Amino acid sequence: MQTQVVLNDLVQFYQLVLEKLPSIFLGVLIFGIFFWLSKPIANFLTKPLTKTTTSKLIQIVTRRIMSMVVVLIGLYILLRLLGLTQFAVALLSGTGVLGLIIGFAFKDIAENFLSSLLLSVQRPFKLGDIIEVDGYLGVVNKMTSRATTLVDFNGDHVQLPNATIYKNAIRNLTANPLMRSTIDIGVGYDADFNYAQSLAAEIMHAHPAVLKEPEPQVLVDSLGASTCNLRLYFWVNSETSSRLKVSSVLMKEIVETFLAENIAMPDDARERIILNPEDLAMTTDHQVTHSAPNADNTDSTDKNPKKKTNEFKTDDTSSDHDEIREQAAQARDPEEGENIL
Repeated sequence: MQTQVVLNDLVQFYQLVLEKLPSIFLGVLIFGIFFWLSKPIANFLTKPLTKTTTSKLIQIVTRRIMSMVVVLIGLYILLRLLGLTQFAVALLSGTGVLGLIIGFAFKDIAENFLSSLLLSVQRPFKLGDIIEVDGYLGVVNKMTSRATTLVDFNGDHVQLPNATIYKNAIRNLTANPLMRSTIDIGVGYDADFNYAQSLAAEIMHAHPAVLKEPEPQVLVDSLGASTCNLRLYFWVNSETSSRLKVSSVLMKEIVETFLAENIAMPDDARERIILNPEDLAMTTDHQVTHSAPNADNTDSTDKNPKKKTNEFKTDDTSSDHDEIREQAAQARDPEEGENIL
């Protein structure tokens, strides 16, 4: 009896398939046509968007959404021809609920994707810019829908999620290449402060890497235990000169000039307390006994200290930005994905 029931069901199903076969064939054909034409139709519909925005990410997302809508229309027609009208309506109405479920399940991915959209529209930086975000400093090498790749000044690749970049302060060093740097130097209280300031200012004005505008300044910053501390302010173009190299050259020239002009740069004052006067006499004798050889060694080894210094002298103040950009261009891309910048 059960076998007969199963056979009857199979016969009815076979007859139903034969009746619906033209509709099935037509529905599959229509769905195939819609699926095949989804990309050309999406490209045609989003073509005016290329004139209104230069963001590749927005163009890609809009094109995919249009393509998905065309495919869903073809699927809806297929289900209607198969007699599954209620299922088709439920499918289309349930996409919103499905989207909410997927959004909660992939919150971080959605957050990074939306952040990439906003960054692509606002464009706070571009490829090759040097930026600092969340404590990371480097050249922008690539941005995808998930993360942005920086190449730092150690040559390392740093991938930052786009949500992290969007939610943090972005410091763009390329937007304005002019950067201010400072140098601290202490001179003795017996020195002529005005003369020391004028010497330091002349050295900064004479250096070609130091910008004339804004004008460099030498100001008294603080009073220490044994020194009056001067702070030097100067500006450089970071695209052509390195702040670190310029600071190194200026400090060296200032120290050499101060020594030549007998401007003292004493160390912090130290006080030594001797409780027993006999210890003072023994210490004095010990220092006198061993001072002569040291003096002889100084005379024998440093007869021409200026020549010895010049062997290590370097005035290179060139910027490292172009070298880092070249490394970023030649480096292997650590993440696959289409660049959206």
